[in-house]
Formats: sequence, structure tokens, C-alpha cells
Amino acid sequence: MDLVIEGRFWIDGEIKDTAVGIEDGRIVTVGNIVRGGDERIDFGHRLILPGFMDPHVHFREPGLTAKEDFRSGTMSALFGGVTCVLDMPNTKPPSVDVSTLADKKSSIRSKAQVDYGLFAALTPGAKIARLAPHVAGFKLFMGSTTGNILMNDDEEISYLMGDIAASGKVMSVHAEDDGMISRETEHDVWDHLRNRPAEAERNAVRRLSRYKGMRINICHCTDPVSAKAASDAGFTTEVTLHHMLFAAEDVSGTAYKVNPPIRDRATRDALVKRVMSGGITMLGSDHAPHTQQDKSQDFDAAPGGMTGVETTVPILMEKMMRGRFPLDLLVRMGAENPARVFSANKGRIAVGYDADFAVFDTRNVTQVDADVLHSKAGQTPYQGMDAIFPDAVLVRGNLQIVDGEYCGEALGADIVDDTGH
Repeated sequence: MDLVIEGRFWIDGEIKDTAVGIEDGRIVTVGNIVRGGDERIDFGHRLILPGFMDPHVHFREPGLTAKEDFRSGTMSALFGGVTCVLDMPNTKPPSVDVSTLADKKSSIRSKAQVDYGLFAALTPGAKIARLAPHVAGFKLFMGSTTGNILMNDDEEISYLMGDIAASGKVMSVHAEDDGMISRETEHDVWDHLRNRPAEAERNAVRRLSRYKGMRINICHCTDPVSAKAASDAGFTTEVTLHHMLFAAEDVSGTAYKVNPPIRDRATRDALVKRVMSGGITMLGSDHAPHTQQDKSQDFDAAPGGMTGVETTVPILMEKMMRGRFPLDLLVRMGAENPARVFSANKGRIAVGYDADFAVFDTRNVTQVDADVLHSKAGQTPYQGMDAIFPDAVLVRGNLQIVDGEYCGEALGADIVDDTGH
């Protein structure tokens, strides 16, 4: 064995004092007595969780790298305890065919601090069979957002669905019916909410419900009614921290302009209730950074989107310690379920899985500070919030962070190789 780790592990729903043996980046044994090992690490009282997986990030490469690039984005993920990300395709140029995907893979390969997979954007007549071996999933934008790769026509969507089903890949959906989005001038978060009503989300899910049972994931659910409808159709669902934490009554300014929008308090509270009851499949940050200059424009001109990949897990860890978010729900939504849904060999501390770990000293509460986060954005809507960041992070058995300091290298790998395995 290359490495033996000892400590308090989260294994199959409970904390166990044990040891884990690692070889060639994977867990080969779990038990109290693990003999051998070229190296041994004892994390003592700290809590060892499976590395988290963020199925929804926008790392802006290629073409938008003033906002973020794959190096800064994956470094942000790493410091947030996220060891695998799935990156969205609305870049410049967008990832819509084998050529643009190959160019993107070539560009990011040497920059990734964590493992990753890529989405391809669906466009009319897309060559699904050609794209599928190269992607972790497909992304359908039914509502316009950054990049504006819009496909909201039922016939165009229907034309692709047989091939998507045959590919075995997940289709993640930005589910806002673009025909129900208004373009009236916006001065504040209430105007943005008016322009993008919950009914637009509900109608998009309603239109997709004809594909009941397909591997469809509804991204960034903001509305409990549409989330229930998605679950009833057999779809998986995703929720962001910002839609769980913020309400239009409580926030103001372009920092909180995001698509879909921050909703009113009653909708937010009902969404949180659904999350806490286990009614949402997974967490996804929808990490969508913009520069301070972008966000300093007047509200109508400022782009929608906010950061989150580095802060989602740490903020929820602190809430867990205060009894406000169950640890089993955090691990299930943040690690186990995303890995299962997107067929990644991650998310559990068990034999055969990748040796990805996020190690926390749960007594080490700090405050989120944009000046020490790793995104190029340089600003965060979570400024000053309490959080517990990981002390150590391992990716496939390689220590990338020790005692809160970066000590690794760009060893991130694509979870989908070019033969589709």
C-alpha cells in the first residue's frame, strides 16, 4: 500500500475510528488493522469525510478567463473540500461539438487541481453519439443566461431525446421557460424576480415531464412546486446554497443578481423545508464568477451569477456543527448522490472508490473573506459568514492541502476518458 490514513471517518452513515489503506489512488482496505503502507497519516480528532463533488460550476475557460480560469476555479474547489467538479459549456466558444471539447480539454488538462468532467451544450441537431464519449453530461438551456446557448423549442428538444437516452448520459437542465421571462428594465432584486417568475421554472419542468424516467437533472431548483414535479417525473434535482440562504426581502444589489433569481422568503423557506426532508437530490454551487467591475455596473446591465464552489461545504459544515444541517444529509447531497448520478467513482469511503477525502477540524470556525478566497472574482455574497474550511484535502490519495495550506500540484484528471469509460 502507498498510504494508510487513520482517524475518524464517515463510513456508511456513521463516524468510525478506523484506518484506510490506499494504493494507486484508490481505497483498497478499510479496517482497524491495516498493516504496511509506505506512509501513514493520523488525523487524530479531525473528521474525515469523502471528498465532495460539485456537479455545476462555470470556470469560464476558454474565452472568459478574466472572470475565472480552470486553475483558479479548481483551486477554489480544493480549498472548499470539493475534489471533483463538472464544468458547464457556456464559454467562448461554447462546448458544442467534438472539436470545441477537444480544444477545451487540451487547454485545461495541466491546470486542474481536482478531478473534473465536462458538459456539452445541446444545440439544434447536435450530434449526440459523437459527443457522448467525451462528456460527463449534456446541458440544456431552456432559459437565457450567460453565454445565451438557448434551446427552448419542444420539437428541437424532442429530436435529440432518443439519442440522449441511448447515450446513457445525464441531461442537466437550466429549467426556466424563456418564453415566460420578461426583459423589462431592472433596478433591484425584486425586478429581477418579477422578470423571471417561478412559473417559468414550473412550466419548463412541466414540458419536460413527458420524458418521465429519463436521466434528467433539474439544476438550481428555486421553487418547491417545480422540485416536487421533477421528482414525480423521476428526475434528479439540484439546489444551491444561495437559493437556500437568501431571500429577496433580505438582500439588495448586484451581488445577489443570479439566474434563476433569489426568490421571496416564503418560497425560500418552503424550498429549505423540502431540502431538509430529503426531497432534493444534490447540492450544486452554480459557481458563476464575475469580476468586481462586472458587478459594479447598474443593476440592469450587471450580469447574473455568484461564486460558491469554495464556500458551500464550509458554510454548511458550520451549520452542521450548530445542529442546523444534518451531517448525513450534507454528505449524501454533496458527495454520494452527485457521484452516483454522474457515474463518478467517488463520494464514499469504501473499498474500490477513489481516495478523495476532506478533513475538518470542526472546532476551527472562521469567517468567509473574499480577500483570501481563490476565485478571480474577488467578491462573495457570503462575506463574513461563519464557515469551517477543511484542514486537509486528498485527491486520489495525494495530499493537496495540509493544515490549511496548499502543498500539492495540478494532478486533476478528466473522469471521462476519450473512449467513454
